[in-house]
Formats: sequence, structure tokens, C-alpha cells
Amino acid sequence: MGAEATTTAEASGPRYPAYLPHYDPLEKVIPVGPFEHDDPGHRAHPSFPNLLKDATKVLELSPHCGTELQGVQISDLSSAGLDEIALMVAQRGCLVFRDQKFTDLGFKKQKQIASHFGPLHKHGWMPHPKEGPEEFVIVYDSKDDLRIRKSWARKSPIQFHVDQSPESQPPGATFFCMLESPEGAGGDTLISSMTRAFSRLSPSFRKRLEGLTAVHTTANPIAREIRDNGAAANIRRPITRSIHPVVTVHPVTGEKALFVNSSYTQSIVGWDEEESDYLLKFLFDHINRGHDFTCRVRYEPGTVVVWDQRVTQHSQTLDYMAGARRHAFRLTPLANVPVPSLVEEDDGECQRDEGRMLLNLC
Repeated sequence: MGAEATTTAEASGPRYPAYLPHYDPLEKVIPVGPFEHDDPGHRAHPSFPNLLKDATKVLELSPHCGTELQGVQISDLSSAGLDEIALMVAQRGCLVFRDQKFTDLGFKKQKQIASHFGPLHKHGWMPHPKEGPEEFVIVYDSKDDLRIRKSWARKSPIQFHVDQSPESQPPGATFFCMLESPEGAGGDTLISSMTRAFSRLSPSFRKRLEGLTAVHTTANPIAREIRDNGAAANIRRPITRSIHPVVTVHPVTGEKALFVNSSYTQSIVGWDEEESDYLLKFLFDHINRGHDFTCRVRYEPGTVVVWDQRVTQHSQTLDYMAGARRHAFRLTPLANVPVPSLVEEDDGECQRDEGRMLLNLC
């Protein structure tokens, strides 16, 4: 579509005005607080009989991350089918569903489905709908609202992260529903497997990371919100801070994953600042360069993406024309307290790896 078609679409007004962002600098929200997480993936049948019974095609988006399930309607799934989403998304990182009725269910039903996976997070600065629940995070970019563009001015929008990792119980399976997307290409999401990111490291380096913990904080994002918007800044919660393992274990699959991200991870506990910065920069660069364990999700209106934030990171692309409308909402179920990977005794893998290196030098 050309610029004229895009302008026409923009002039027609938002298709979902009830989901427009609402900013209230005086609003406050109450955090969920501690809870016992019962992961629905534990209840799921490993052959996915309920999830796949209506699937017309199962398409892997990349070898290590991402599966598209065609013909499946999230809103038609039974409780057992939703359990199977939890298991499959833990295994594949993210699931993509097209042409979803979920878009038009309304706040109550949308919230009910997402809550199957855990209590819903309430964001500290992102907007929600004016007449909608505070658990809805509205992502809106258009000529009428340039906050997203402003926040990324003069820097790369590619920033892999976990949403709200500073929570004491960070998100698990997460819903992102596209209401309107830019005409043509652009506005995709990059989703990257942190299980593969971890396994791609050398055995001895992996063992060094296990047992480390890191500080996660919302201090920098909140500071940017205040810097960009001044008195209109939408600070609904104070700074959140937690200490999490650098390497975590998924409670259902048992897989190990890297759990540091450039948006929220501040420092390695117990290390000098220079040491911490050096290690974190290496890990952030390793994640950002990991195209071999990343998939790219392209949207149309009605696309719903579910991804497990315990084993993935994601980034926007912000590569479409400024002023084009991109309108979506996110529902973010919280999950378990991160499970630390145990430091294992040397099983000989490090020595074998060193032997391979010596052979390569000969």
C-alpha cells in the first residue's frame, strides 16, 4: 500500500476506540503481591489433543523459537486446551494465532482467558483503556499519539527484554492482541529463545553463570518516562526492584534459560561495577546478535501472539512509517518466583570442549 492508502486508513479513525490509551498522571495502582502459582502447563497433555484438534496447519517460524497454529480459535478452547497452550508455549517460546475472535470478546472475557495463566500484572507507566480494566496495557502509535516514537527518538528501537522482570514473580505466558497494524510490511515483533541463547554458550562459561544473581529494577524506564513527558508522566507505581538468578529453570519443562535483559537488569550481585558491566554487556550483545535463535512475527488485525517470558525475550521493530496507526493491547499473567539453575558438578563436558579447542589449534 502506498502513502495515500495509509493516509486514508489513518483518517478513518481507530477501529477500536474503547481500547484507546488513557493517561492519568495522578492514577495509582496496587501491585498483585505474593501468590502461589499453579502453572497450567503441569496439567497439559503432551500430545496437545485439545489445542490441535481444529488446527489446519502447524508452522514452525524458526527451528528454536515460534510456532503458528492456523485454524485454532483461542476463545473456543476448553480449560484443557488453554493448559496445552501453556505447555506448548513453554516448549516453543511463542505461539501465533491469526484471525482471532478474541479481538472482539470485550474486556471481561479477554481478561478471563488470560487470567487462566496467572494473576494479571498492572503496569507502572503504560496506559490502559479509559473505561477498561487497569490490567490492559495499550500499545498505540499514530499521528495522534507519538509517545512511543518520542521515547525511542535517536536510539535503536531493537531492545530485547522481558516485560517487567523486576517483579518478584515476573510474567509467564503473555497475550498480545493486534487491533490495527500498519498497511503493508512493518511493525513486527522479534522473539528470541533464551533457552537456546544459554545452550549456545560454551560449557565452562555456562557453569560460571549458574549460581549468579542479578538486580532487576524499573528505575531507568521510570526516569525516561519522567524525562520524556514531564508533568504528564504516567507514573502509577513506585520503582520496583528484585534480585533474580542469572540462569533460571522453567518449572514445567525443566529447561535452563538466560534471565538477564538490557531494559531492566542493572548489575550482578557481589561483583564490582566494572566486572558486572563487562559481563552484562557480553550477555546483552549475545542476545541481540542471536538471529539463529530468533523468530519474527508479522501482524494483521486479529493476530494474537502468546509467548512465555520465562524462556524468551522480545523486541519491537518500529520500522514502519511515522504516523501510521499500530494499535494493540497486552495482558500479562504473572508466574512463579524464578527458579535458580543449580551449579552442577563437572560432567566432563568442559574437558571435552577444551580438548576440541586444542585440536583446532593443532
